[in-house]
Formats: sequence, structure tokens, C-alpha cells
Amino acid sequence: MTYQALIVERYGPIGWLVFNRPTAGNAMNATMLAELERAWRELDDDPDVRVIVNTGTGRAFQTGLDVAQLARDRDALREQSARTRDGELKLTAWHNHVSKPVIAAVNGVCAGGGLHFVADADIVIAAPEATFLDPHVSIGQVSALETIALTKKSPMEAITRMALIGRYERVDARRAYELGILSEVVPDGDTLRSRAQELGETIARNSPAALAATKRALWGALELGLTDACRAGARELVGMWGHPDQEEGPRAFAEKREPIWVAPGTSPR
Repeated sequence: MTYQALIVERYGPIGWLVFNRPTAGNAMNATMLAELERAWRELDDDPDVRVIVNTGTGRAFQTGLDVAQLARDRDALREQSARTRDGELKLTAWHNHVSKPVIAAVNGVCAGGGLHFVADADIVIAAPEATFLDPHVSIGQVSALETIALTKKSPMEAITRMALIGRYERVDARRAYELGILSEVVPDGDTLRSRAQELGETIARNSPAALAATKRALWGALELGLTDACRAGARELVGMWGHPDQEEGPRAFAEKREPIWVAPGTSPR
């Protein structure tokens, strides 16, 4: 498939979904909005892809909607407004029910709607120059969806502060790490992509079936109370019983070799 506003690539078991509008801060125009759903599905359906990395080209990671462009494209604006109203956004991996692990590699500024991609990633790493801000209230809009999701990762007050101060305060990478918004700051921007590839390849060594079940259990827990979350997690755990990967893992460990997992999208029997 070809893309205009995204770059979709594969390096070994890692699929890359890259925002590619560097002169516009990688803001989402109508083209990117249409391509995101297709790109996530393409990578999630590819049996050779085990992990997906999401990053941006240029100096920005993602700066939200390209309001000026969408104002000229009334059909796209109406569609996006309807999806927002109905809770049916198709921007991120979480919105598109991606089953594979997703790493957000934040290379620069992440603003407004760009925070969706940080909140909805499984793992977030960042370059030292990465910054995070939410300018919604500064332009008369409500900060809600992205920041609500971020409160599941970070202390409520820190996210509320960012939302209420708006464009007048930026959270740098080190502070974002301290707040739990991300789990790693790489030494410099030049190593961000290589580190994301390395981290992805490490994750890809594990059982695809177990990774998918673990991801469902952990994200599902955010929707439930403790008791119901543990019960749902137990169902995922039991669902792996009898899967070939559960026999292959201990056998490979005992034989001191890399395990040969059942490939994603194939029958385990």
C-alpha cells in the first residue's frame, strides 16, 4: 500500500508507522486521518510484524489536528467531528484495536491531539528534546479525551496542571519520565530510532500469543474494577493453557536455545 502523509516500513519483525508531514509539525490533515486506520490495520494483520513503532519525521512527533487544512475540507471535518462525538475515533492503536505491542518513540514536540498517541501506546520512549503540551484551553477548546487517557498512566494533578495551563507550559522529557508518561529517555535524538528498534526486537523474542493476551488483560483492567479485572486476566491466562507456546517456552529454556513460537495469525494446532 502507498501512503502520502505516513511512512509505513518494516525492519525485521518491527513495523514502523511514521508521521510524515514535517513542514506542518506532522499535524493530522484529512489524508493522514484516512491513512492512519489503514496503516494500523496493515501492520497488525502482517504476520511478519511482531511489534509496531510509532514516531515522526522532522522536529515534531505529532501536533494534533491540522485545523486550517480541515477547515477547508468540510467533509473531513464533519466526519472527524462525528467520530469524536460518537466516541469512534480511529487515530491510535488503541482506537483501532491493535493486538500487537506498540512503542511510541517521541522525537520532538507532542501537542494537543498528538497526546492520543502517547496515552494509547503500550511503551513510550523519548528523545531528550521531546516536549509535551496541551493547548486546548488556550484556544477555547476542552481538554478531555487525551488527558483523560493520560490520567491512567500519570498522577491526576500533573495531567490536570498541563491541561489547565495550556500552551503556557511545556513538560520536558525528563519531567515526563518522572511523571510516568514515558519509561525511558534516550541519551540523544540520534539514537531514538535505533533504541526503539532494539526494544522492539527484544519484545519480539517473546510468544506473540502471550504478548497479545497480556496486552488485552492489562488494557482491559483499565476498564474494570480490581476484582473484575483479575477475573478477566485469569480468563486470558487460562486461555493460553494448551497453547504450543506454553510447551515450547520451557523446552527452549531447558535446551538453551531461542524458542520457535507459533506465528501470529496462524492456527496453534
